Amino acid sequence: MIVMKFGGTSVEDETAIRRLSYVVRRSLESDPERPPIVLVSAMAGATNTLLDCARLSCAGCRDAAESQLAALEARHDRVAAELVPAEELSELRTHIARLFADLRVALDEISALGRLAPHLSDAVASRGELLSSRIVDAALRSEGIRSVWCDIREAVMTDDDFTRAAVLFEQTDARLAAMFNPHIAAGSVPVTQGFLGAAPDGRTTTIGRGGSDYSAAIIGAALDADEIQIWTDVDGIMTTDPRIVAEASKVDVISYAEAAELAYFGAKVLHPSTLLPATRKGIPVSVRNSRRPEIAGTSIVQRAPQSVNPVRAIAFKRGITIVNISSGRMLMAYGFLARIFDVFARHQTAIDMVATSEVSVSMTLDDTRNLDRIIPELETLGEVTIERNRALICLAGEHLRSTPGVAARIFSSIDRINVSMISHGASAINVSFIVADEDLTAAVRALHTEFFSGEGRPRNTRKEDAEYTENSFALS
Repeated sequence: MIVMKFGGTSVEDETAIRRLSYVVRRSLESDPERPPIVLVSAMAGATNTLLDCARLSCAGCRDAAESQLAALEARHDRVAAELVPAEELSELRTHIARLFADLRVALDEISALGRLAPHLSDAVASRGELLSSRIVDAALRSEGIRSVWCDIREAVMTDDDFTRAAVLFEQTDARLAAMFNPHIAAGSVPVTQGFLGAAPDGRTTTIGRGGSDYSAAIIGAALDADEIQIWTDVDGIMTTDPRIVAEASKVDVISYAEAAELAYFGAKVLHPSTLLPATRKGIPVSVRNSRRPEIAGTSIVQRAPQSVNPVRAIAFKRGITIVNISSGRMLMAYGFLARIFDVFARHQTAIDMVATSEVSVSMTLDDTRNLDRIIPELETLGEVTIERNRALICLAGEHLRSTPGVAARIFSSIDRINVSMISHGASAINVSFIVADEDLTAAVRALHTEFFSGEGRPRNTRKEDAEYTENSFALS
């Protein structure tokens, strides 16, 4: 069984959904005994529009919110009309109208409340996936594919930490099997939603922006899938962001560990949590381009073939903030770091990188929503300074630590750019460092030239490795 996740750009309009139908049909024709589970994101831009409507309603601009909502409804209706025959369109339009009616009720509640409560934010944001999945289900059936719409909220159980809920796997795995296995056994193609779940009281939750990838991995792990396919608008995982470096190339095969580091440190192709369930079950993940389905994409596996190049790819994050704490009380003291980290834990703020000396600690954050409350507590421990507008660059590769001279190559290639923090020892497979945001583009380009131009371009080291890459990860 295959889990196919299609991102927002893969369902953004009627053309994209027709391509999706082609991919599903091709999979069924190649292996009729193995119908896929199709999981979709909201149409590109839909979730942002929905949350804009919520914020406008919160600010008392209900008419402006309605204007945006009406345009979004018209977009969905137009796509539905292009894809579904007239005799089936009425039922689909009923589903669409009901979902938009629910949205208007939620926006009215937000307006009356005067604030965007987290549970209402999830109630609004979740509608994008519910809308797109209804349209995709109807479009597949109009193409002669026996599909069945499934509400993922009936299976994915979460806690009630709305907007970033945690999945309760013990309950979820059994429910997912009960939901999907009968349809798969009957030869039907289930169509469902990413990003969504349900709290213990039944209210809709979301598992964080970009969580559709994670949803696909959760389903795949629960059902022991043969493969999890992430269909997006790029050919696979690239050596770096092609918007920064036009010469960036596709990585054919990459390990779970390398891909996870790249995702966490800024690569946009995968959600950072995607690989956790897949790794646990040893399920291969592939990243494919729905606009060019003939391209093999990138295979993510337990162990990738060794490359001559110690660097597999380069990722980055903008908008990084550095928090520095200095205190003489740290000298030869125990428990000081624990008190610092406890402050961040209580305010539910994750730290990306840490560097320490005898009397100071520096940490990087990309989530500063609670920083105004964190700083006063940190000031009870020492002097606090904040550096904003920074960028984090991560070079990932399984053999970074064991390859002599890598650090010299990295920092000599960017010798005209100031580096304010460096992290390597914590992970054998990444070197991360901080630069000013305005230096990011120049740094990434210089690093890519150093490691991926000419003889530095990654390649398999042995003939048998090349055969292993080509044959062992052929996609269905």
